[in-house]
Amino acid sequence: MTAPIPRDIPDLPAIPRTHALLLSSVPAAAVVAPVRRPLTAALRLLPAGTATAGVTLALLLGSPLRVLSHFAIQSSILLALVTLLSARRAWTARRPLPAALTGAALLYVTITGLVYHLLLADAAVPFSLTGTTTAPTGWHLLAGHLLHTVTPVAAVLDWLLLTAPGQLRLRRAATWMLYPVAYLAFSLTRAQLIHPGTPGRYLYPFFDIEAHGYKHALANALLLGLAFYALAVLLVALDHARPNPLRHRAKTGFRLQPPVG
Repeated sequence: MTAPIPRDIPDLPAIPRTHALLLSSVPAAAVVAPVRRPLTAALRLLPAGTATAGVTLALLLGSPLRVLSHFAIQSSILLALVTLLSARRAWTARRPLPAALTGAALLYVTITGLVYHLLLADAAVPFSLTGTTTAPTGWHLLAGHLLHTVTPVAAVLDWLLLTAPGQLRLRRAATWMLYPVAYLAFSLTRAQLIHPGTPGRYLYPFFDIEAHGYKHALANALLLGLAFYALAVLLVALDHARPNPLRHRAKTGFRLQPPVG
């Protein structure tokens, strides 16, 4: 015989919780094996090569201190370093460089190309990186085209075709403006250290205080700064709207079958 089942079963005391469950995120690198991208690494050498060639030619043709003072030269050097590091990471299957750094290099070299073609190419006084007083020809012309046309186009194509979209952040746009502001201060300070009337005292005609005065030069700087910030915002918006050139179908090793019945 079995004992009768009691009708009233006393409530058991609750088991105290010893610890709370913690949410943890698993990085993609822990579940996805890194992949070498030799073709991407090779193509990344194109903007690095054009930027390096343009900077080298300009340094050989003009005064190194004057040449290195130009925004185009400094932005091209930054782009060359960034693309070389990106190519090495693609070759060795490492994570890409931070988008804040690659976005800054892209923005500055794009500014170089746009400012030259919109404001300097058709100016009454020929613009020259090397300090020539006449319209650049020969090697001088080649250096200018490499830095102001070929390199910016190569950088934009690298961004559109070899990088995943959605990496740039709007909050970085204001941070990217620090370098143009610092360059403006450097350019005006450099001009004050050079004797008035010296050719090439002001590297860019829209910052020429002797010709336009402080008020006009600072107004030009403000307008250019607003245009640069708008360009940065546009690049971020395009980065989130463009298609992904690196999308590919993942190979899982098995195939799902449709349900039977």
